Amino acid sequence: MKVIGAGLPRTATLTQKVALEMLGIRPCYHMVNVLADLSLAPEWAAAFDGAADWDMIFGDCQGAVDWPASFFWRELVEYYPDAKVLLSVRTGESWATSIKNTIWGIHFDDVLPRHVSDARASIDPGWRDYTLLMKAMLRKSGLVGDLTGPFDAPVVAAAMERHNQEVREAVPAGRLLEWNPADGWEPLCEFLEVPVPQWPIPRINDSAMFADRIVDGSLAALIAWRARQRAAAAK
Repeated sequence: MKVIGAGLPRTATLTQKVALEMLGIRPCYHMVNVLADLSLAPEWAAAFDGAADWDMIFGDCQGAVDWPASFFWRELVEYYPDAKVLLSVRTGESWATSIKNTIWGIHFDDVLPRHVSDARASIDPGWRDYTLLMKAMLRKSGLVGDLTGPFDAPVVAAAMERHNQEVREAVPAGRLLEWNPADGWEPLCEFLEVPVPQWPIPRINDSAMFADRIVDGSLAALIAWRARQRAAAAK
């Protein structure tokens, strides 16, 4: 492992993944790995319960960003002492807005993505395991405040700032880079000691794309389940 992402979800982590892989840090683990293969969710559930097998989870990955990996940033920083640490940053206000429209909304809000996700969880054990894990991680992190009440943007923004400060205090300065894609290639390439590419940094996964992924994936799973039900009834 060469690079550990300590940044929170919704801090351009998918852009980070692609950028790191463009720089030769590949493969780079990301939440999309889990979404593409829901059988990985139990591995992370075991890590959540204190029985992580990091070598098995990451395999030949040279980098890891976003949850579920960055949820365990402290453990990973210790387990991979030679890896550099990348803290993705954005303003607390913009982060709170993004969280409300994506992760919090899917699990706790009264919106369409949440309802279709819940419906999928009722017929798809892999998706159920994934959503239960995400909810457990959100509860334990304390990032989104009181999950029984309305979304509190100032509390969420402050939680992000608190998380970032904890990373700054725990990781030696020479091992840590705070980075946002808007900073450009130069600080990231200098940190990783690699040449600066000639092509621009990609911009990937805004909030609309996130919602589309959840809704489209859930609807596809529900349609397939319904087709199986009809086929079984016709026999």
